[in-house]
Amino acid sequence: MRGRIDAGAGAAVAALIAASAAGAEPVPRERVEAAAAEIGAMAEALVAGGAAPGMAIVVVHQDEVVYLQGFGLRKVGATEEVDGDTVFQIASMSKPISATVVARLVGEGLLDWDTRIAELDPGFRLHDPYPSAEVTVRDLFNHRSGLPGGAGNDLESVGFDRDLVLRQLRLVAPSSSFRSGYAYSNAGITAGAVAAVRPTGKDWETVADEMLFAPLGMTSTSYRYDAFAGRDNAAALHVPGVEGGWEARIQRDATTQAPAGSVSASARDLARWMRLELNEGAFEGVQLIDPDALAATHVPLFARGLNPVTGEQSFYGLGWNVGFGRNGVSWGHAGAFSVGGRSVVTLWPEAELGIVALANAFPTGAPEVIADSFADLVFEGVVAQDYAAAWDAIYAGLFGPDIDAAIARYAAPPDPATPALPAAAYVGTYANAYVGDAVVSEGPDGLTLAVGPEGRTRWALRHFDRDTFVYFPDPEMPTRPSAAQFRVGPDGKAASLELETFADTGWGALDRADR
Repeated sequence: MRGRIDAGAGAAVAALIAASAAGAEPVPRERVEAAAAEIGAMAEALVAGGAAPGMAIVVVHQDEVVYLQGFGLRKVGATEEVDGDTVFQIASMSKPISATVVARLVGEGLLDWDTRIAELDPGFRLHDPYPSAEVTVRDLFNHRSGLPGGAGNDLESVGFDRDLVLRQLRLVAPSSSFRSGYAYSNAGITAGAVAAVRPTGKDWETVADEMLFAPLGMTSTSYRYDAFAGRDNAAALHVPGVEGGWEARIQRDATTQAPAGSVSASARDLARWMRLELNEGAFEGVQLIDPDALAATHVPLFARGLNPVTGEQSFYGLGWNVGFGRNGVSWGHAGAFSVGGRSVVTLWPEAELGIVALANAFPTGAPEVIADSFADLVFEGVVAQDYAAAWDAIYAGLFGPDIDAAIARYAAPPDPATPALPAAAYVGTYANAYVGDAVVSEGPDGLTLAVGPEGRTRWALRHFDRDTFVYFPDPEMPTRPSAAQFRVGPDGKAASLELETFADTGWGALDRADR
C-alpha cells in the first residue's frame, strides 16, 4: 500500500486513533522500568561488540523521565564517556522537531498548515506554475510537492548555501505530479520551514531557539553547527576504519538543510521534547503549543508501505512517520549521516511512552535495535526477533550496492584503453543554469575540476578511457567514483561535459562557456 490519503480518509484515520487512545489500557510503570533496564544491558553489549563507539538512551513515561543513560565513548581514541548530557548530531530526526516548531507558529496564528508558500515567500518557485502557486507548508512537510528526493542535495554537497539551493529548485523537473507522489526531500522540508518563519522577520534558527528550545529548557539543543562544534561534551561522528573498527575522520555541517537535518541535542533535552509531544503541546503545566496545530503533524497523510523489519504499516504525516501495528499507534523518525551518526525516536501516544536512542556511528542499526526491543519488552514481555541482524543489514545496504556497482564499473579501464587527448582539449569553463561554472584546469598532477561557490570544491580527474575521467566527489562515501564525460567537438576541443554528480536532478550536462 502506497499513496495519498484524501482529507475524508485522513479524518477517519484520526478518529480511529482517538478512539483507540481513549480505550487503551495504561502501561504499568514497573513494566517500563524493567524493559528499560534490559535495553540498558543490551546497549552495553552492543557498544562492547562494536555496534557503535557510543550511545545514549532516554525513556519517558507518563510525563516523567524514567531512564537516561550513556554508554561507551564520545570519540574513539579518547577517554571521555557518553552520558545523558552528551550532544549528538541527530540528522533527519530533526524533521519532527521542525514540525513542532512550525506547529507553535500555527498555534500562534502566524500561518496555517495550509498556507500557500507563495503567500509567505512570493519569490519561491517549483518547476511548474501550478504547484508553485498552490504548494503549501503541509505539502512540503509531507513530501508531496513533486520535488525529487535528492533535489538540492547535490548543490549542498559542493558548498552552495541555503538561499541558492532553494532558489535552484525551480529548475528541477518533478518526479511526480503535484500531491500524487511521495518523495522524501531535505530541500522540501527546508523550504517549508524557512517560509513558515517569514512572518516573524527572523531566521529559522532563532525562531526555533525562541519558540521551542528556550521554553522547554533544552539548553544544549541547536540547529546551528557552530553551537555543536563548540560543545565540550559532544559525540564525534564515526565511520568504519580502513583496518577495521571505527574512525572519527569526517565532520558534517548540515546548515544548508538545517530544518531537515542539523539539530544537535542531548538525550536529556530530547526527553523534554518527547514530553511536550505526548502531552498534546503542554509542558510542566503550560500549554506551549495549540493541541490541534500539533495534532496535525501526527495525522497519516501518505502511505509509505510496510516497515522492512516489523512489517507494520507506515505512513508519513508532517515530519513524522506514523505507524499502525500490534502495539497501537506510533510516531517516529530515524536520522542518519553516512559520515557517522544515527538516531531514532519512537512515541506510543496511547501508552504515554517514548524512547530516543542515539549512536555516533554509521552504518549501524543499533538505535532501531534498542527502540524495537524496548517496544517488545514493554508490550509483549519478550523480544520477538533478532533486530540487530535485520537493521544492520538494512543500513549496510543503503549505499553498499550502489558503491560496489560504481567501483566495479570503474575498477579498471578497458583493455586496451584509448589515450586521452592533450590536456588543452579539456581545459576550460563549463556551465549550466543549475550548477553554475565548472572549471577544468591543468596542474602538476593532471586535470582538476572545480565547482561550487568560487570553485572551492575541487576534484582530481583520473583518466579512464579516451574522453572519460573518474573523480571521487563525496567525502561521505570516499570510495565511490563518479564519471566526467567530455564531448569533443570538430575543432578537437571539448564542447560539453557530463558530470554524473548532477545527473539525478537532470542537470549533469554543462556546455563550454569560454569559447
